[in-house]
Amino acid sequence: MTNKKRTKGGWHFSGKGASHLFGVAAAIAAIFAVDPVAAQRPLTDRVLVVPFENTRHETRLQWLGEASAVLLEDHLRARRVGAIPRDERVRAFEELHLPLTASLSHATVIKVGHLVGATEVIVGGFALEGSTLRVDAHRIRIDVGRVEPDVSDKAPVTDLFASFGRLAGKLAPDAAAPSAPARSAPPLPAFESYIKGLVAENPAAQAAFLEAAIKAFPGYDRAELALWSVRTGVADHVSALAAARAVPASSPLSWRAKFLAAVSLTALKRYDEAFAVFKAWVDEGPPGAEKTGGVGAALNNLGVIQIRRGSTPETGVATFYLTKAADADPADVDFLFNLGYAYMLDRNNQAAIYWLREVVRRDPADPDAHFVLAAALQGSGSSVEADREKELAQRLSSRYGELERRAANDKLPVPRGLERLRDEPATPGGFRADPAVVTSAQRDQRELVTFHLDRARRLYDREADGEAMAELRRAIYLSPYEAQAHLLVGRIHLRAGRPLEAVNALKISIWSQDTAPARVVLAEAYLKLQNVAAARTELERALTLDPNSSDAKRMLAEMK
Repeated sequence: MTNKKRTKGGWHFSGKGASHLFGVAAAIAAIFAVDPVAAQRPLTDRVLVVPFENTRHETRLQWLGEASAVLLEDHLRARRVGAIPRDERVRAFEELHLPLTASLSHATVIKVGHLVGATEVIVGGFALEGSTLRVDAHRIRIDVGRVEPDVSDKAPVTDLFASFGRLAGKLAPDAAAPSAPARSAPPLPAFESYIKGLVAENPAAQAAFLEAAIKAFPGYDRAELALWSVRTGVADHVSALAAARAVPASSPLSWRAKFLAAVSLTALKRYDEAFAVFKAWVDEGPPGAEKTGGVGAALNNLGVIQIRRGSTPETGVATFYLTKAADADPADVDFLFNLGYAYMLDRNNQAAIYWLREVVRRDPADPDAHFVLAAALQGSGSSVEADREKELAQRLSSRYGELERRAANDKLPVPRGLERLRDEPATPGGFRADPAVVTSAQRDQRELVTFHLDRARRLYDREADGEAMAELRRAIYLSPYEAQAHLLVGRIHLRAGRPLEAVNALKISIWSQDTAPARVVLAEAYLKLQNVAAARTELERALTLDPNSSDAKRMLAEMK
């Protein structure tokens, strides 16, 4: 895969192997100041494992690329190293529009690492030498600008699981001793079918491979849950429910399977059964690390069920459960949105305004939040502010005319069906408001906004985009409609290859303060999306605002 080079700094390394490692280190060091003491730290708890490269391009071994990442993640977690879960890695690849099976340059790998907040990335390759599989890997410390030496392992293909266990030990020599396996490893043919099911290109092929894995290894819990995801993705909730319920109670994944089964029951409108399962999550609590995210997600889903079926004195009102969900995770925007939305359905405008303002602080590009907030403001008599919020919602999405008609037909301030069901117990990564920022906001908000914005600009100029984005999130939390902050967010998204996200950020910037520079950057984003007509419109508008804009003139000339 070809990766575009940055115009500043050192994103110019795209080759593989040892001859390019010095270039990678130099590129990272140019962005991050290297602390000699920090560079000696052991493997940290935020590690991204990227699918390994099939160095000899053998088609029959292509599945081993994804398998290498899955196995290494498992073995690192067994050593208490915080390997980033596959689901989070897949979401990052999707955000950057990267195919899961492609061979990626080191520059692109580091972009993915930044997106998921990794401090380290592990990359590698494999090749079959006769009947022996050779695997090579190395760590890239993107937090301090350091590339570690290669480590290798050789073993027969039939010894695949043990080979990656040894490789994990070499990559994390200072980590804890591996914990005992909680379940037996599947036969290699079943594991191969499972991996192929994860990466197949369409749901039918995914399901066929996963069913083959389950047939070869009955009780294959991970394959059953992957099959649940495939069935749910095509709205076959009956088959999804069967897959989740096929996970045995003795499996360490049984708690997650029960949660997913309840999600399927909710989709099938079997609300009483779903309510009972989610209630058990709250009352009994899932084991271990699942407890923190799982209880909040279960409480959220209890609230969603009450929104959909209506409440009774025995079962409780939706806002009761959603308030407890927000207490469990005050930074989860879905929980906050559902709480504000439930209050809006109850026609409690002031409570809805409070919670929906918290949503747009954390996610300013959430069009539904702006839409429902507009309705709440209108209901409270703040018509001017309501009109502005509705205008922003319409800029971010084109579906609100239909939603307004639905609400009118139902004689409600907002339409039904906007509530957000959590389909996984784990809370996805996202913005967490800095408590220090929230406290300081009560003292001198404008000064803090300026401080974080200025710091973000300096970090952006150094191409330290991850740190810049953190500063911008703090600024936007304090001042949700800060035009310059959203403009810089748009520039960062554009530089990182996320034009859709850039468009949303730039629309908010322009809505907050219409400027020629924002219009020009929006035009760049539209060109990345191959929407030439929209780009031309933005450039013409930029010249209306600033007839001397050299960037707008240049881009228009290049488009002729």
